[in-house]
Amino acid sequence: MRRRPRVNDDTLFLTDEDTAVPGERPEQRLERRSASVLKHRLLEQERKQFEESLASAKADGALERAAALIVSARRRFLIGASKSFTYASLLAADLSYGLANVTLIDGTIVRPLDVLSDVRTSDVMIAVSLQRYRKYTIDSVVPFAEAGGSLVLITDAPDAPLTPYADETIVLGRAEDGHPSSSIGIALTLHVLATLTTASAKGAGRRAVERERLAETLGVYVSDEG
Repeated sequence: MRRRPRVNDDTLFLTDEDTAVPGERPEQRLERRSASVLKHRLLEQERKQFEESLASAKADGALERAAALIVSARRRFLIGASKSFTYASLLAADLSYGLANVTLIDGTIVRPLDVLSDVRTSDVMIAVSLQRYRKYTIDSVVPFAEAGGSLVLITDAPDAPLTPYADETIVLGRAEDGHPSSSIGIALTLHVLATLTTASAKGAGRRAVERERLAETLGVYVSDEG
């Protein structure tokens, strides 16, 4: 059987038979072949980072400690900027399913100043801060911590600017080439943190059932019937 040449140990160059399309010009075929090779490389990189995220989640006790800190708080605030805001929003939605008093600082409806003007020692801030680090997040979180609030930091480097202020730090892995952490790996870590938190929260099950009842009463979701 004829072997296909490899670009590396994980990625295959596709043969002309694989990529042939009637009427296609050679340069079009080359472009499509290059896209296929790039796709294989990206998927392999995502697979490796996902496996590393799984291993890290199993070994790192920071997730359990962070979950305990979030559960014990009276009020939970989440913050992030740019892409980090997307992850903070995702975590806020998951935590809200089983916890009360979860607030996402969006800079419009809920502003950092609103939170900083009334910080209590029973409050916790969950900050998602990934490279490149935004001044908005740092300038909002540092005064919160200095005022006595607890800080759970989710970042991608142990020496991130907010690390000295954090009570618990969850460090996400980065790609070997220094590129940002895989979105899949980040989502996995956030899901584990949210699940650990809500699983240990009193009344989480009751809140979840009540939310579903209200959603059905209000017709929030599209009906599966017909």
